[in-house]
Amino acid sequence: MSNATKPRNNFASALRSTRRSKGLSQEAFGLVSSRTYVSTLERKIQSPTLNKVDDLAEVMGVHPLTLLAMSYLRKSDASSVNKLAPRVLSRIQAFCAPRQF
Repeated sequence: MSNATKPRNNFASALRSTRRSKGLSQEAFGLVSSRTYVSTLERKIQSPTLNKVDDLAEVMGVHPLTLLAMSYLRKSDASSVNKLAPRVLSRIQAFCAPRQF
């Protein structure tokens, strides 16, 4: 994969847009994270662990994979989703297919 097409994670944008679409403030995550920590995630200062992604997603009522998939969209539009989702699904299905030895 060339550098031009190498996927780049933008978790900050995915978190911020999902949080805002749910009408939540950074303070709403108080049981799982401080407002300061959420702010550092949204400003790309820190990256969350997978366990923290689980916690954040639960507060927003979304599946953690939603946040992760949104992190790799080039744009937040339907055409980007329609390109990424089938690629990811086919790879998951290939990994989960019964192995013939």
